[in-house]
Amino acid sequence: MGFFDKLKAGLQKTKEVLLAPIDNLFSSYDKVDDDFYEELCDLLIMADVGAGSSQEIVEKLKAVLKEKKIKETSAARNEFIEILKETVGNGEPLNIGSELSVILVIGVNGVGKTTSIGKISANLKKDGKKVMLAAADTFRAAAIDQLEIWANRSNVPLIRQGEGADPAAVVFDALSAAKKQGIDVLIVDTAGRLHNKKNLLDELAKINRVIDRELPNGSRETLLVLDASTGQNALIQAKEFRKAANISGIVLTKLDGTAKGGIILSIKRELGIPVKYIGVGESIDDLQPFNAEQFVQAFFDTKNGVK
Repeated sequence: MGFFDKLKAGLQKTKEVLLAPIDNLFSSYDKVDDDFYEELCDLLIMADVGAGSSQEIVEKLKAVLKEKKIKETSAARNEFIEILKETVGNGEPLNIGSELSVILVIGVNGVGKTTSIGKISANLKKDGKKVMLAAADTFRAAAIDQLEIWANRSNVPLIRQGEGADPAAVVFDALSAAKKQGIDVLIVDTAGRLHNKKNLLDELAKINRVIDRELPNGSRETLLVLDASTGQNALIQAKEFRKAANISGIVLTKLDGTAKGGIILSIKRELGIPVKYIGVGESIDDLQPFNAEQFVQAFFDTKNGVK
């Protein structure tokens, strides 16, 4: 099964909550009116799109249908799909330069942070990149051990120290090793302790100072891993992390196990941060760069995004 087929299967729960009722809505109305718009907004909210984003989508649809003088629901549905594509936003590639690049990965425990690092490593290796991991989440020994398992699965080197070590020191060692070994991308696992934001802020600031000093001209990414199954709570997490880090991209995991996949429609509007990867399974190749066109096609089960 290719990733597109996995994506279609992974979105099934969200499709049952959102798509089936919306299809029923479009087919049960002969023409769009205020009742139609109100019901559409309610359906979007129920799929965890969020009240603000749902209202914005409906208002855009109203404006487009008015401008194009569309009253039939069949034509309105096509315009609705195009608005969803625009709302999701296009994925952006990782910022990887010709020399050593660094990706910091942050996120609370349980969202799939460490497994995402392993899968991104495998993805980059397929693209011909030499990858190294740094275990800078030294707060938990289990986090270091888990990262080592994924380093072995991805067949990439890992720089680690013991539990309780200074995360910035781990990053310093990793940068030194990466330079010597001609590594293209260093991926750094960091602690995600939202219950103490000051410690998190101080820790990330220290790590960034080390990177600035040792790699002043290197390309950088800070990816935040979010669990799609937590719905709107994922946005709350993101807003908190944004206070501690300059987040450049989102990794959205566990889309296959939730009916709350509508969260992806809120991320661009609420955060202004692109989704760079999405995950729809446990296998090492089940996390892939985000493609908005592919996502909407899989969601609506069509070849061209429109039935």
